[in-house]
Amino acid sequence: MKIMNNLLIILLLIVAAVMIYLGIKGGILPPTLTGIGFILIAALFYLKDKK
Repeated sequence: MKIMNNLLIILLLIVAAVMIYLGIKGGILPPTLTGIGFILIAALFYLKDKK
């Protein structure tokens, strides 16, 4: 289960980076905010996994 959580965290961070990049490159806010949201979700999964 821990490997699955780590994989999910990595995948969320990759998608977040792509969304932020596309948002900044295109000058549009919604993808950037979505990317930040994905980073927050990944952080919550990471903190939950540490307990």
